[in-house]
Amino acid sequence: MNPLISGLVETLSQEQLARIQQTPVGIAGLGGLGSNVAWHLVRCGFSHLVLADFDRVEASNLNRQAYFPDQLGLLKTEALAETLLRINPDLHLDLWSSLVTADNVQTIFGHCPVWVEGFDQTASKRMFVEEGLASGKKVVGASGLAGWGDTDIIRTLHWDSGLSVVGDFCTDLTDDHPPLSPRVGVVAAKQANLVLAWVLNGNLASAKR
Repeated sequence: MNPLISGLVETLSQEQLARIQQTPVGIAGLGGLGSNVAWHLVRCGFSHLVLADFDRVEASNLNRQAYFPDQLGLLKTEALAETLLRINPDLHLDLWSSLVTADNVQTIFGHCPVWVEGFDQTASKRMFVEEGLASGKKVVGASGLAGWGDTDIIRTLHWDSGLSVVGDFCTDLTDDHPPLSPRVGVVAAKQANLVLAWVLNGNLASAKR
């Protein structure tokens, strides 16, 4: 048996693991949030991820994103796939090395009941959330994760629409508040935990497939 799955069988029930493995999750933006969310989800047994990002790995990414120096210059989709397949070689990964827009977001993520937002730009965040909710998806986003210091103010807000957002809801990216691994990592872990909780609690029935 796959070593990762063999270990998870000791932690999760067969029913829980089956539910995890049968749920495709879409992740838009593979930076500090998306790459780390994917890392956590794969370690929890998720085996079908849809990953979208048009960018390439740069040196400035290495302080907080799930990439390595020997991956500099690679497309983030390809680099992340390479890393995730080292954790679980049996993954089903759909890679989209393109800009996610209102014109293609449903084509890319339409079959995923859960969407994870990892964008930097507000307009992209809004488009992704609106498109996801309009099609009945569970959507998890982020707002406020820069800098360092108190991580206890990072919280999660939920809406009846199916949206949950993680962050401190006040700290914008600035020269005085750059994105760094600890707080970015906390938000990404909380996002991944929300996805896991949604799937294991069995409340995805309302999502349109």
